[in-house]
Amino acid sequence: MLILIAEKDQYGYELAQNISEHMEIGEGSLYPLLRRLTKEAYLDTYMAPSREGPARKYYQLTEEGTQRMETLMEEWTRLAEAVNGLMDKRRMKE
Repeated sequence: MLILIAEKDQYGYELAQNISEHMEIGEGSLYPLLRRLTKEAYLDTYMAPSREGPARKYYQLTEEGTQRMETLMEEWTRLAEAVNGLMDKRRMKE
């Protein structure tokens, strides 16, 4: 989610649509996560006018959010490398 918001500021429904292109996430999970990330200072919000209907709340990454995203990406890369190594080892035995 942080990666998608880092690409461009997004409002909740837009973010849900973009996430759904990669994985399933219900709105019941999305909005609590957005609130938590905002509370933890990884995201800021602002209101912007909409062409259709009321103003929308947009989410943008903070400096802390950018640092957290980079840390998570590094951790994921290490985990993926370790899992791939185990899978390669298993394949060699077959």
